[in-house]
Amino acid sequence: MKHTEIVPEIEIIDLALWLPKQKVLVVSDFHIGYEESLNTRGILLPRYQFKDTKERLQKIFSVLETKPKKIIITGDLKHEFGTVQREEFFGLRELLAFLKKNCKDLIILKGNHDKILGFLQNEKLKVMSKLTLRDTLFVHGDSIVDSKANIIITGHAHPAIKLSDGIISEKVKCFLKGKYKGKTLIVLPSFNLVTEGTDVLSEKVLSPYLNSAKNLEAWAVPEFGEVLYFGKLKNLRLI
Repeated sequence: MKHTEIVPEIEIIDLALWLPKQKVLVVSDFHIGYEESLNTRGILLPRYQFKDTKERLQKIFSVLETKPKKIIITGDLKHEFGTVQREEFFGLRELLAFLKKNCKDLIILKGNHDKILGFLQNEKLKVMSKLTLRDTLFVHGDSIVDSKANIIITGHAHPAIKLSDGIISEKVKCFLKGKYKGKTLIVLPSFNLVTEGTDVLSEKVLSPYLNSAKNLEAWAVPEFGEVLYFGKLKNLRLI
């Protein structure tokens, strides 16, 4: 599988970022428990999220040249804000055990949905609000974090692009890259496989980083193993 470099030494591999020199894999916004949350509100969906998530992660691990030293989850591991639902309780334990088998060090950056993570204390996780490795800051992205790093990697915004042939349209998850106060900003798509996310061309994107970001470019991921470069968003809006 061909890897797509979004900036030097940072590659897109499906819905993850891979830093090959540091052997760091970055994913974001699983929102485990999303289906159960919808079910409790009367929206009935089959619960395939966890199975599909695990299978897609396994595909990513299978194309890496080496086992990651670190896996970083940039927030929103779970979905419910103020409670822990059954799917979250059991699903997250299994997911984290699976991830820990595939790396030496698993790091969770706390997102705005991760208000309650105490039920995972027996998993001996590294939970923090931000992480800096060399010249790169990893953070969830729901609030601005001061840093001297020149690259900022965030989640939170769930970016997607709506593609259309004039008859049928489809939303596709995408990565964004731009400039934030002179720093390089990279935003990951969500790893929530139930929903594609927010169309960055027509919907309001909730991220304080993106409110001030300039010259945003997009890389869409329509399916595993395929990455499409769409160029700058300002040019796409003119089409």
